[in-house]
Amino acid sequence: MKKIIPCIFSLFLLTTACKKETVVNDKSTSADSSNVDGYEFVGGYPTEATIQKAYDDADLNRAIQTYKFFYPTVSGAAIGLGNLDIGVKANSVFGTLDTKPGQIGYTLNSDTPYAPVVIDLSKGPMVVEVPAGPLIVVAMDVNQRWVADMGIPGPDAGKGGKHLILPFGYKGTVPSSGYYVWHSSSDNLTVGVRSLPVGGDVKAALDRLTTVKVYPFNKTPDWKDPTWLELSNKPQNTTPLEYETKFKYWEVLKQVIDREPSYDGYRDYYGELAVLGIAKGKPFNPDARMKGILEKAAKIANAQMRVQSFADRRPDRIVWKDRQWEWVGLRPENGDFDTENYVDIDARETWFYQAIGASPAMFRRKEGSGSLYWLGLKDNTGKYVDGSKTYKLTIPTPAPAKLFWSVTVYDAETRSQIVTDQNAAALRSMFELKDKIGGKSVDLYFGPKAPEGKEGQWIKTIPNKGWFVYVRIYGPEKGAFDGSWKPGDFEEVK
Repeated sequence: MKKIIPCIFSLFLLTTACKKETVVNDKSTSADSSNVDGYEFVGGYPTEATIQKAYDDADLNRAIQTYKFFYPTVSGAAIGLGNLDIGVKANSVFGTLDTKPGQIGYTLNSDTPYAPVVIDLSKGPMVVEVPAGPLIVVAMDVNQRWVADMGIPGPDAGKGGKHLILPFGYKGTVPSSGYYVWHSSSDNLTVGVRSLPVGGDVKAALDRLTTVKVYPFNKTPDWKDPTWLELSNKPQNTTPLEYETKFKYWEVLKQVIDREPSYDGYRDYYGELAVLGIAKGKPFNPDARMKGILEKAAKIANAQMRVQSFADRRPDRIVWKDRQWEWVGLRPENGDFDTENYVDIDARETWFYQAIGASPAMFRRKEGSGSLYWLGLKDNTGKYVDGSKTYKLTIPTPAPAKLFWSVTVYDAETRSQIVTDQNAAALRSMFELKDKIGGKSVDLYFGPKAPEGKEGQWIKTIPNKGWFVYVRIYGPEKGAFDGSWKPGDFEEVK
Protein backbone atom coordinates (compact mmCIF):
# COMPACT_ATOMS: atom_id res chain seq x y z
CA MET A 1 0.00 0.00 0.00
CA LYS A 2 2.87 2.36 0.80
CA LYS A 3 4.11 1.98 -2.77
CA ILE A 4 0.65 2.35 -4.37
CA ILE A 5 -0.42 5.59 -2.61
CA PRO A 6 2.44 7.70 -3.95
CA CYS A 7 1.72 6.40 -7.44
CA ILE A 8 -1.97 7.28 -7.20
CA PHE A 9 -1.04 10.71 -5.82
CA SER A 10 1.39 11.28 -8.65
CA LEU A 11 -1.28 10.28 -11.17
CA PHE A 12 -3.68 12.78 -9.55
CA LEU A 13 -1.14 15.60 -9.83
CA LEU A 14 -0.38 14.74 -13.45
CA THR A 15 -4.07 14.69 -14.36
CA THR A 16 -4.66 18.02 -12.64
CA ALA A 17 -1.72 19.58 -14.41
CA CYS A 18 -3.01 18.37 -17.77
CA LYS A 19 -6.45 19.84 -17.04
CA LYS A 20 -4.90 23.19 -16.10
CA GLU A 21 -2.82 23.19 -19.29
CA THR A 22 -5.90 22.41 -21.36
CA VAL A 23 -7.77 25.33 -19.83
CA VAL A 24 -4.89 27.66 -20.53
CA ASN A 25 -4.75 26.49 -24.14
CA ASP A 26 -8.51 26.95 -24.52
CA LYS A 27 -8.24 30.51 -23.28
CA SER A 28 -5.38 31.13 -25.70
CA THR A 29 -7.46 29.82 -28.60
CA SER A 30 -10.54 31.83 -27.74
CA ALA A 31 -8.43 34.95 -27.26
CA ASP A 32 -7.06 34.69 -30.84
CA SER A 33 -9.78 37.04 -32.03
CA SER A 34 -8.24 40.50 -32.26
CA ASN A 35 -8.89 43.88 -33.80
CA VAL A 36 -5.90 46.08 -34.65
CA ASP A 37 -6.54 49.29 -36.59
CA GLY A 38 -9.60 47.82 -38.21
CA TYR A 39 -8.05 44.44 -39.02
CA GLU A 40 -9.92 41.56 -37.37
CA PHE A 41 -8.72 37.95 -37.13
CA VAL A 42 -10.57 34.95 -35.72
CA GLY A 43 -8.60 31.83 -34.98
CA GLY A 44 -5.70 33.34 -36.88
CA TYR A 45 -7.72 33.90 -40.06
CA PRO A 46 -8.88 37.28 -41.45
CA THR A 47 -12.56 38.11 -41.67
CA GLU A 48 -14.07 38.98 -45.06
CA ALA A 49 -14.07 42.68 -44.17
CA THR A 50 -10.41 42.49 -43.15
CA ILE A 51 -9.43 40.81 -46.41
CA GLN A 52 -11.02 43.64 -48.38
CA LYS A 53 -9.50 46.35 -46.20
CA ALA A 54 -6.03 44.81 -46.25
CA TYR A 55 -5.91 44.64 -50.04
CA ASP A 56 -7.40 48.11 -50.46
CA ASP A 57 -4.84 49.58 -48.05
CA ALA A 58 -1.93 47.65 -49.56
CA ASP A 59 -2.86 48.62 -53.12
CA LEU A 60 -3.29 52.27 -52.16
CA ASN A 61 0.06 52.39 -50.36
CA ARG A 62 1.76 50.65 -53.27
CA ALA A 63 0.15 53.02 -55.77
CA ILE A 64 1.22 56.11 -53.80
CA GLN A 65 4.83 55.01 -53.69
CA THR A 66 5.00 53.96 -57.35
CA TYR A 67 3.33 57.22 -58.40
CA LYS A 68 6.12 59.18 -56.74
CA PHE A 69 8.88 56.94 -58.01
CA PHE A 70 7.69 57.08 -61.63
CA TYR A 71 6.81 60.78 -61.61
CA PRO A 72 10.05 61.60 -63.49
CA THR A 73 9.08 59.01 -66.11
CA VAL A 74 5.59 60.43 -66.69
CA SER A 75 7.02 63.96 -66.66
CA GLY A 76 9.67 62.85 -69.15
CA ALA A 77 6.99 61.33 -71.37
CA ALA A 78 5.06 64.61 -71.19
CA ILE A 79 8.10 66.45 -72.57
CA GLY A 80 8.00 64.20 -75.63
CA LEU A 81 4.23 64.47 -76.00
CA GLY A 82 4.26 68.26 -75.60
CA ASN A 83 7.00 68.65 -78.18
CA LEU A 84 5.16 66.36 -80.58
CA ASP A 85 2.08 68.58 -80.25
CA ILE A 86 4.04 71.58 -81.56
CA GLY A 87 5.66 69.69 -84.42
CA VAL A 88 8.93 68.40 -82.93
CA LYS A 89 9.56 64.82 -84.08
CA ALA A 90 12.25 62.39 -83.02
CA ASN A 91 15.30 62.34 -85.32
CA SER A 92 13.65 64.49 -87.97
CA VAL A 93 12.24 67.84 -86.73
CA PHE A 94 13.79 69.89 -83.91
CA GLY A 95 12.99 73.33 -82.51
CA THR A 96 14.57 76.58 -81.41
CA LEU A 97 12.98 78.44 -78.53
CA ASP A 98 13.41 81.68 -76.63
CA THR A 99 11.20 80.67 -73.71
CA LYS A 100 8.26 82.85 -72.72
CA PRO A 101 5.95 82.55 -69.66
CA GLY A 102 3.11 81.17 -71.80
CA GLN A 103 5.14 78.04 -72.54
CA ILE A 104 4.37 75.69 -69.67
CA GLY A 105 7.28 73.61 -68.43
CA TYR A 106 8.50 72.85 -64.93
CA THR A 107 10.80 75.71 -63.88
CA LEU A 108 11.84 76.51 -67.43
CA ASN A 109 13.87 79.69 -67.72
CA SER A 110 14.41 82.40 -70.29
CA ASP A 111 18.10 82.92 -69.49
CA THR A 112 19.22 81.44 -72.78
CA PRO A 113 17.48 80.27 -75.96
CA TYR A 114 17.40 76.51 -76.24
CA ALA A 115 16.60 73.69 -78.62
CA PRO A 116 14.37 70.72 -77.83
CA VAL A 117 16.03 67.83 -79.68
CA VAL A 118 14.15 64.53 -79.36
CA ILE A 119 16.03 61.35 -80.28
CA ASP A 120 14.80 57.79 -80.84
CA LEU A 121 17.45 55.07 -80.55
CA SER A 122 15.16 52.16 -81.40
CA LYS A 123 16.79 51.81 -84.84
CA GLY A 124 20.36 52.23 -83.65
CA PRO A 125 22.94 54.62 -82.15
CA MET A 126 22.77 58.33 -82.90
CA VAL A 127 25.49 60.96 -83.05
CA VAL A 128 25.12 64.48 -81.61
CA GLU A 129 27.84 66.67 -83.10
CA VAL A 130 28.31 69.81 -81.02
CA PRO A 131 30.32 72.66 -82.58
CA ALA A 132 32.79 74.74 -80.61
CA GLY A 133 31.14 77.68 -78.88
CA PRO A 134 29.03 78.77 -75.92
CA LEU A 135 26.64 75.82 -75.84
CA ILE A 136 25.39 73.96 -72.75
CA VAL A 137 23.97 70.55 -73.63
CA VAL A 138 22.43 67.78 -71.52
CA ALA A 139 20.85 64.52 -72.66
CA MET A 140 18.37 62.61 -70.50
CA ASP A 141 16.34 59.49 -71.12
CA VAL A 142 12.56 59.22 -70.80
CA ASN A 143 12.95 58.40 -67.08
CA GLN A 144 14.89 61.67 -66.78
CA ARG A 145 18.02 59.75 -65.91
CA TRP A 146 21.14 61.61 -66.91
CA VAL A 147 22.77 60.29 -70.09
CA ALA A 148 25.34 62.90 -71.17
CA ASP A 149 26.76 66.38 -70.68
CA MET A 150 28.09 68.07 -73.81
CA GLY A 151 29.38 71.49 -74.72
CA ILE A 152 30.72 73.69 -71.92
CA PRO A 153 29.87 71.32 -69.00
CA GLY A 154 30.85 68.19 -70.96
CA PRO A 155 34.16 66.49 -71.71
CA ASP A 156 34.59 68.59 -74.87
CA ALA A 157 34.52 71.70 -72.60
CA GLY A 158 32.96 73.88 -75.29
CA LYS A 159 35.64 73.07 -77.87
CA GLY A 160 33.29 70.90 -79.93
CA GLY A 161 33.05 67.17 -80.36
CA LYS A 162 31.11 64.16 -81.61
CA HIS A 163 28.97 62.42 -78.99
CA LEU A 164 27.82 58.87 -79.71
CA ILE A 165 24.70 57.78 -77.82
CA LEU A 166 24.14 54.03 -77.65
CA PRO A 167 20.77 52.30 -77.09
CA PHE A 168 20.16 50.26 -73.96
CA GLY A 169 21.84 46.86 -74.23
CA TYR A 170 23.72 47.78 -77.42
CA LYS A 171 26.06 44.95 -78.48
CA GLY A 172 27.47 46.36 -81.72
CA THR A 173 30.91 47.72 -82.41
CA VAL A 174 31.91 50.85 -80.51
CA PRO A 175 34.68 53.05 -81.96
CA SER A 176 37.76 53.37 -79.78
CA SER A 177 38.41 56.98 -80.73
CA GLY A 178 36.82 60.01 -82.34
CA TYR A 179 33.69 60.00 -80.18
CA TYR A 180 32.58 60.63 -76.62
CA VAL A 181 30.49 57.53 -75.94
CA TRP A 182 27.35 57.54 -73.79
CA HIS A 183 24.78 54.88 -72.86
CA SER A 184 21.04 55.47 -72.65
CA SER A 185 18.63 53.36 -70.60
CA SER A 186 15.67 54.16 -72.88
CA ASP A 187 15.11 54.42 -76.63
CA ASN A 188 13.52 57.85 -76.46
CA LEU A 189 15.50 60.68 -74.93
CA THR A 190 15.57 64.45 -74.93
CA VAL A 191 18.67 66.50 -75.67
CA GLY A 192 18.33 70.03 -74.37
CA VAL A 193 20.72 72.45 -76.10
CA ARG A 194 21.16 75.89 -74.52
CA SER A 195 22.96 78.68 -76.37
CA LEU A 196 24.47 81.58 -74.44
CA PRO A 197 23.50 84.96 -75.92
CA VAL A 198 26.94 86.53 -75.88
CA GLY A 199 26.63 90.28 -75.51
CA GLY A 200 22.87 89.89 -75.26
CA ASP A 201 22.56 88.82 -78.90
CA VAL A 202 19.55 86.47 -78.77
CA LYS A 203 19.27 86.08 -82.55
CA ALA A 204 22.85 84.86 -82.84
CA ALA A 205 22.22 82.46 -79.97
CA LEU A 206 19.12 81.07 -81.70
CA ASP A 207 21.01 80.66 -84.96
CA ARG A 208 23.83 78.84 -83.14
CA LEU A 209 21.39 76.16 -81.98
CA THR A 210 20.83 75.00 -85.55
CA THR A 211 24.56 74.31 -86.00
CA VAL A 212 24.23 71.22 -83.80
CA LYS A 213 24.12 68.14 -86.02
CA VAL A 214 22.23 64.93 -85.26
CA TYR A 215 22.49 61.81 -87.43
CA PRO A 216 22.61 58.00 -87.21
CA PHE A 217 25.96 56.38 -86.41
CA ASN A 218 25.24 54.08 -89.34
CA LYS A 219 23.59 56.29 -91.95
CA THR A 220 21.25 54.64 -94.44
CA PRO A 221 20.79 55.90 -98.03
CA ASP A 222 17.36 57.32 -97.20
CA TRP A 223 18.59 59.45 -94.27
CA LYS A 224 17.56 63.11 -94.42
CA ASP A 225 19.05 65.81 -92.23
CA PRO A 226 16.60 67.14 -89.59
CA THR A 227 14.75 70.40 -90.10
CA TRP A 228 14.36 73.15 -87.50
CA LEU A 229 11.22 74.99 -86.37
CA GLU A 230 11.25 78.39 -84.66
CA LEU A 231 8.91 77.98 -81.67
CA SER A 232 9.53 81.06 -79.53
CA ASN A 233 6.01 82.46 -79.78
CA LYS A 234 4.16 79.16 -79.97
CA PRO A 235 2.26 78.09 -76.80
CA GLN A 236 3.13 74.66 -75.50
CA ASN A 237 2.77 72.42 -72.46
CA THR A 238 5.50 69.88 -71.80
CA THR A 239 4.23 68.83 -68.35
CA PRO A 240 1.71 66.27 -67.00
CA LEU A 241 -0.02 69.15 -65.17
CA GLU A 242 -3.42 68.51 -66.77
CA TYR A 243 -3.56 64.84 -65.72
CA GLU A 244 -1.09 64.42 -62.86
CA THR A 245 -3.95 63.84 -60.39
CA LYS A 246 -6.11 61.77 -62.75
CA PHE A 247 -6.30 58.22 -64.02
CA LYS A 248 -4.62 59.30 -67.25
CA TYR A 249 -1.36 59.55 -65.31
CA TRP A 250 -1.28 55.75 -65.09
CA GLU A 251 -2.26 55.34 -68.74
CA VAL A 252 0.68 57.48 -69.86
CA LEU A 253 2.98 55.48 -67.59
CA LYS A 254 1.71 52.23 -69.10
CA GLN A 255 2.51 53.54 -72.60
CA VAL A 256 6.11 54.18 -71.55
CA ILE A 257 6.43 50.77 -69.87
CA ASP A 258 5.26 49.06 -73.06
CA ARG A 259 7.36 51.16 -75.45
CA GLU A 260 10.72 51.35 -73.69
CA PRO A 261 13.23 48.64 -72.74
CA SER A 262 13.01 47.60 -69.09
CA TYR A 263 15.73 49.22 -67.02
CA ASP A 264 17.40 46.81 -64.59
CA GLY A 265 17.61 49.37 -61.80
CA TYR A 266 13.81 49.65 -61.74
CA ARG A 267 13.00 45.93 -61.47
CA ASP A 268 11.55 46.14 -57.95
CA TYR A 269 9.34 49.05 -58.93
CA TYR A 270 8.16 47.30 -62.08
CA GLY A 271 7.12 44.51 -59.71
CA GLU A 272 5.11 46.97 -57.63
CA LEU A 273 3.38 48.20 -60.79
CA ALA A 274 2.60 44.62 -61.85
CA VAL A 275 0.56 44.10 -58.68
CA LEU A 276 -1.47 47.15 -59.71
CA GLY A 277 -2.07 45.66 -63.18
CA ILE A 278 0.62 47.58 -65.09
CA ALA A 279 3.07 45.18 -66.71
CA LYS A 280 5.00 45.35 -69.96
CA GLY A 281 3.16 43.73 -72.85
CA LYS A 282 0.03 42.89 -70.85
CA PRO A 283 -3.41 44.53 -71.05
CA PHE A 284 -4.17 47.23 -68.50
CA ASN A 285 -7.89 47.01 -67.74
CA PRO A 286 -8.42 47.82 -64.06
CA ASP A 287 -11.83 47.14 -62.55
CA ALA A 288 -13.81 49.91 -60.83
CA ARG A 289 -12.18 49.17 -57.46
CA MET A 290 -8.59 49.39 -58.76
CA LYS A 291 -9.32 52.41 -60.95
CA GLY A 292 -10.70 54.23 -57.91
CA ILE A 293 -7.61 53.34 -55.89
CA LEU A 294 -5.27 54.56 -58.64
CA GLU A 295 -7.15 57.86 -58.96
CA LYS A 296 -7.08 58.34 -55.18
CA ALA A 297 -3.38 57.50 -55.04
CA ALA A 298 -2.60 60.08 -57.73
CA LYS A 299 -4.24 62.83 -55.69
CA ILE A 300 -2.62 61.80 -52.39
CA ALA A 301 0.85 61.23 -53.84
CA ASN A 302 0.80 64.51 -55.74
CA ALA A 303 -0.22 66.34 -52.57
CA GLN A 304 2.61 64.67 -50.64
CA MET A 305 5.13 65.71 -53.29
CA ARG A 306 3.84 69.29 -53.16
CA VAL A 307 4.41 69.31 -49.39
CA GLN A 308 7.92 67.90 -49.86
CA SER A 309 8.72 70.62 -52.39
CA PHE A 310 7.28 73.62 -50.59
CA ALA A 311 7.48 72.61 -46.90
CA ASP A 312 10.64 70.52 -46.87
CA ARG A 313 11.64 69.23 -43.42
CA ARG A 314 15.23 68.29 -44.25
CA PRO A 315 17.84 70.26 -42.31
CA ASP A 316 20.29 69.97 -45.22
CA ARG A 317 17.98 72.02 -47.46
CA ILE A 318 19.20 75.27 -45.84
CA VAL A 319 21.92 77.07 -47.79
CA TRP A 320 22.84 79.71 -45.19
CA LYS A 321 21.72 79.48 -41.56
CA ASP A 322 20.83 83.18 -41.44
CA ARG A 323 18.75 83.10 -44.64
CA GLN A 324 15.56 81.46 -45.90
CA TRP A 325 17.13 80.17 -49.14
CA GLU A 326 17.05 76.42 -49.86
CA TRP A 327 19.00 74.12 -52.12
CA VAL A 328 16.92 72.88 -55.03
CA GLY A 329 19.35 70.04 -55.75
CA LEU A 330 19.72 68.30 -52.39
CA ARG A 331 22.34 65.77 -53.56
CA PRO A 332 25.56 67.16 -55.02
CA GLU A 333 27.29 63.79 -55.62
CA ASN A 334 26.05 63.11 -59.16
CA GLY A 335 22.99 63.36 -61.37
CA ASP A 336 21.31 60.23 -59.98
CA PHE A 337 20.72 61.25 -56.32
CA ASP A 338 23.17 58.65 -55.07
CA THR A 339 24.63 58.62 -51.61
CA GLU A 340 27.37 56.20 -50.61
CA ASN A 341 24.83 53.60 -49.47
CA TYR A 342 21.47 54.37 -51.07
CA VAL A 343 19.50 56.46 -53.57
CA ASP A 344 18.09 59.55 -51.88
CA ILE A 345 14.48 59.00 -52.97
CA ASP A 346 13.26 61.99 -50.97
CA ALA A 347 15.65 64.36 -52.76
CA ARG A 348 14.71 62.78 -56.09
CA GLU A 349 10.98 63.34 -55.51
CA THR A 350 11.49 66.93 -54.39
CA TRP A 351 13.56 67.81 -57.45
CA PHE A 352 11.34 66.25 -60.09
CA TYR A 353 8.14 67.75 -58.73
CA GLN A 354 9.63 71.17 -59.41
CA ALA A 355 12.05 70.62 -62.26
CA ILE A 356 13.04 68.54 -65.28
CA GLY A 357 16.34 66.88 -66.05
CA ALA A 358 19.22 66.12 -63.73
CA SER A 359 22.95 65.96 -64.32
CA PRO A 360 26.22 66.14 -62.37
CA ALA A 361 26.83 69.64 -63.74
CA MET A 362 23.50 70.85 -62.35
CA PHE A 363 24.11 69.53 -58.84
CA ARG A 364 27.84 69.79 -58.13
CA ARG A 365 28.74 72.32 -55.46
CA LYS A 366 32.11 73.57 -56.59
CA GLU A 367 33.32 76.39 -58.76
CA GLY A 368 33.57 75.70 -62.46
CA SER A 369 31.44 75.32 -65.55
CA GLY A 370 28.28 73.97 -63.91
CA SER A 371 25.32 75.78 -62.41
CA LEU A 372 23.64 76.39 -59.04
CA TYR A 373 19.96 76.63 -58.14
CA TRP A 374 18.55 78.16 -54.96
CA LEU A 375 14.86 78.14 -54.05
CA GLY A 376 13.19 81.17 -52.48
CA LEU A 377 9.60 80.90 -51.26
CA LYS A 378 9.57 82.61 -47.84
CA ASP A 379 10.20 86.15 -46.66
CA ASN A 380 12.59 87.19 -43.92
CA THR A 381 9.95 86.36 -41.25
CA GLY A 382 9.57 82.78 -42.47
CA LYS A 383 6.17 83.29 -44.14
CA TYR A 384 5.40 82.19 -47.70
CA VAL A 385 5.61 85.10 -50.13
CA ASP A 386 2.16 86.31 -51.19
CA GLY A 387 1.21 87.51 -54.66
CA SER A 388 -0.90 90.27 -53.12
CA LYS A 389 2.10 91.93 -51.43
CA THR A 390 5.21 93.69 -52.69
CA TYR A 391 8.68 92.49 -51.74
CA LYS A 392 12.23 93.71 -52.17
CA LEU A 393 15.18 91.36 -52.71
CA THR A 394 18.71 92.71 -52.45
CA ILE A 395 21.41 90.96 -54.49
CA PRO A 396 25.02 91.87 -53.66
CA THR A 397 27.09 92.60 -56.77
CA PRO A 398 29.10 91.41 -58.43
CA ALA A 399 27.50 87.99 -58.09
CA PRO A 400 29.90 85.01 -58.14
CA ALA A 401 28.91 83.99 -61.67
CA LYS A 402 31.55 83.52 -64.35
CA LEU A 403 28.86 83.35 -67.04
CA PHE A 404 25.64 85.01 -65.79
CA TRP A 405 22.94 84.90 -63.11
CA SER A 406 19.19 85.37 -62.94
CA VAL A 407 16.12 85.37 -60.70
CA THR A 408 13.03 83.72 -62.22
CA VAL A 409 9.51 83.78 -60.75
CA TYR A 410 7.28 80.70 -60.90
CA ASP A 411 3.60 80.08 -60.20
CA ALA A 412 3.37 77.77 -57.16
CA GLU A 413 0.46 75.86 -58.69
CA THR A 414 1.92 75.19 -62.13
CA ARG A 415 5.64 75.27 -61.21
CA SER A 416 6.05 77.18 -64.48
CA GLN A 417 6.96 80.79 -65.19
CA ILE A 418 4.36 83.15 -63.83
CA VAL A 419 1.90 84.36 -66.50
CA THR A 420 0.76 88.00 -66.35
CA ASP A 421 0.18 90.81 -68.83
CA GLN A 422 3.79 91.83 -68.22
CA ASN A 423 4.77 88.70 -70.21
CA ALA A 424 8.01 88.46 -68.25
CA ALA A 425 9.07 86.28 -65.36
CA ALA A 426 12.82 86.86 -64.95
CA LEU A 427 15.37 89.49 -64.04
CA ARG A 428 18.66 88.59 -65.72
CA SER A 429 22.21 89.89 -65.48
CA MET A 430 22.60 89.75 -69.28
CA PHE A 431 19.41 91.66 -70.06
CA GLU A 432 17.11 93.59 -67.67
CA LEU A 433 19.82 94.19 -65.07
CA LYS A 434 22.77 94.70 -67.39
CA ASP A 435 23.03 98.44 -66.68
CA LYS A 436 21.87 98.29 -63.05
CA ILE A 437 24.50 96.13 -61.36
CA GLY A 438 27.55 98.39 -61.23
CA GLY A 439 27.30 99.19 -57.52
CA LYS A 440 27.59 97.10 -54.36
CA SER A 441 24.10 95.65 -54.75
CA VAL A 442 20.93 95.77 -56.80
CA ASP A 443 17.37 95.77 -55.43
CA LEU A 444 14.77 93.62 -57.18
CA TYR A 445 11.02 93.94 -56.65
CA PHE A 446 8.12 91.49 -56.83
CA GLY A 447 4.45 92.42 -56.44
CA PRO A 448 1.18 93.36 -58.17
CA LYS A 449 2.47 96.87 -59.00
CA ALA A 450 5.96 98.20 -59.62
CA PRO A 451 7.34 100.67 -57.07
CA GLU A 452 7.76 104.07 -58.68
CA GLY A 453 10.80 104.20 -60.93
CA LYS A 454 11.59 100.50 -60.49
CA GLU A 455 9.79 99.02 -63.50
CA GLY A 456 13.02 97.62 -64.96
CA GLN A 457 13.81 95.82 -61.69
CA TRP A 458 10.34 94.37 -61.07
CA ILE A 459 8.34 91.22 -61.85
CA LYS A 460 4.57 91.30 -61.57
CA THR A 461 2.84 88.78 -59.27
CA ILE A 462 -0.80 87.72 -59.05
CA PRO A 463 -2.86 88.66 -55.97
CA ASN A 464 -3.92 85.72 -53.79
CA LYS A 465 -1.60 83.33 -55.62
CA GLY A 466 1.59 81.75 -54.35
CA TRP A 467 4.88 82.14 -56.17
CA PHE A 468 8.51 81.19 -55.71
CA VAL A 469 11.81 81.97 -57.36
CA TYR A 470 14.94 80.20 -58.47
CA VAL A 471 18.21 82.09 -58.27
CA ARG A 472 20.49 80.62 -60.93
CA ILE A 473 24.25 81.03 -61.02
CA TYR A 474 25.95 79.83 -64.20
CA GLY A 475 29.67 79.20 -63.95
CA PRO A 476 29.65 79.55 -60.14
CA GLU A 477 32.74 81.00 -58.47
CA LYS A 478 34.19 80.51 -55.00
CA GLY A 479 31.98 83.09 -53.30
CA ALA A 480 28.89 81.05 -54.08
CA PHE A 481 30.09 78.33 -51.71
CA ASP A 482 32.21 79.82 -48.94
CA GLY A 483 29.56 82.19 -47.53
CA SER A 484 31.38 85.36 -48.57
CA TRP A 485 28.46 86.16 -50.89
CA LYS A 486 24.78 85.57 -50.26
CA PRO A 487 21.55 87.23 -51.40
CA GLY A 488 19.24 88.91 -48.93
CA ASP A 489 15.81 87.56 -48.02
CA PHE A 490 12.53 88.85 -49.39
CA GLU A 491 11.40 91.89 -47.36
CA GLU A 492 7.86 93.16 -47.58
CA VAL A 493 7.57 96.72 -48.85
CA LYS A 494 4.65 98.51 -47.19
